[in-house]
Amino acid sequence: MNRTDRLQAIITQLQSKKVVKAQEIANRFDISLRTVYRDIRALEEAGIPIGAEAGIGYFLQEDYYLPPIMFTTTEASALILAGKLMPFLSDNKVNQNYQDAIIKVRSVLKSTEKDELEKIDSCMNVLHYMHDDKKCESIFINDIQSALINQEVIRIRYFAKYNQTTAERDIEPISLLYYGMSWHLIAWCRLREEFRDFRLDRIESIKHTNKHYSRDLKSDFERYIVMVEKNMIFNKITIKVDNETANNIFDSKYWYGFVSEEKDNEYTIMRFNNPDLNGFASWILNMGTGVDIIENNDLRDALNKKLDKLFVKYRSGALLSP
Repeated sequence: MNRTDRLQAIITQLQSKKVVKAQEIANRFDISLRTVYRDIRALEEAGIPIGAEAGIGYFLQEDYYLPPIMFTTTEASALILAGKLMPFLSDNKVNQNYQDAIIKVRSVLKSTEKDELEKIDSCMNVLHYMHDDKKCESIFINDIQSALINQEVIRIRYFAKYNQTTAERDIEPISLLYYGMSWHLIAWCRLREEFRDFRLDRIESIKHTNKHYSRDLKSDFERYIVMVEKNMIFNKITIKVDNETANNIFDSKYWYGFVSEEKDNEYTIMRFNNPDLNGFASWILNMGTGVDIIENNDLRDALNKKLDKLFVKYRSGALLSP
């Protein structure tokens, strides 16, 4: 990107937030802070009314506006790609809002650009087998976003899978987090007086209480992550896998705390940090004779227990049909 285009892009970035840190600009364009300072001075000399708060960042004066921003074809294509994933990463309400936004993006494109996007749209598809066909009308993402913005206490009716019960909780939302193919709400539970992790697809209803709380959401989320890591015991595991088996588990290894590997002509040495030895044992059981445990005796014990149970069941004929 040449400097002229970068200066234009910096103005757009300044319009996108109330205050933008110099480091954010440097990270976006992969430039030094010194270059950011020079660019800001160049914009000021060109008459752009940029304000600054010492130690915080830069901002545009409220009475300054750029003309409507046009999207490039590649930018619009990126939004189309995100739109393909949106139905599987949200609920129907959020997906509909996104698709409505995409229509507005398309409406400002030139005729030739619209044709290009139509072609791209028809050539991209997502096959999704991880969830059943039933799609939630709402997993309350919009309600939770609103509560986060206003720092409002919400009352949820939540189904706890571990004890198969449903109860109401008053909670203070901290962060929305996506992992394990599901959205989660990290929140302070007023009943338990602790941070809690609530899966959105287990929330049955949400009520706005009009009560508010005061928190530094970013700081509290970091505290929650530290708490989780402190309470979670990770097991160091080293296994030796023949290269054919290693190729077969190329993707799945990342679900089990993969750290590193060393490969030669016959074998691959893989290292993991994993909090669930039983789950890891079930995984490597599928590899049959293609794997050897090099490090972690507790994993060997967990695997032997599973093998003993399987042996007993097979020997008794419990798994054999007449």
